[in-house]
Amino acid sequence: MRTWRDGDGTLTIGTDSGAGPEGQAVRLRIAASYRARTKGLLGRDGIEGAMMLTPCGSVHTFRMRFPIDVAYLDRKFTVLAVTTMKPGRLGLPRLRARHVVEAEAGAMERWGVRPGVRLEPKAAPET
Repeated sequence: MRTWRDGDGTLTIGTDSGAGPEGQAVRLRIAASYRARTKGLLGRDGIEGAMMLTPCGSVHTFRMRFPIDVAYLDRKFTVLAVTTMKPGRLGLPRLRARHVVEAEAGAMERWGVRPGVRLEPKAAPET
């Protein structure tokens, strides 16, 4: 099992599912530490690209300033479910979810992220 670190990276969508815009890359912020996962998107007015919380099985939007799309991923980064959450909501935990990708509301549909699509996150090389 891979160990993730906080930082930047890219998220490639539809890597082997044959669904969605094959190979589309999106900017990614990785939140792997307890502190980074706890903060998440709190205090922001928006996000360019997406944020991956790992490990993570559920999210909330209390104290958030904008609605978000949430994609729950299994350990192989296959999308289990996608939902849009308004601020002040508590998401249902997904039993098989190991990672969560968050983006501004409407982004997942534009990117073609839906159940069954495989995502490939890559951390930026350390300098």
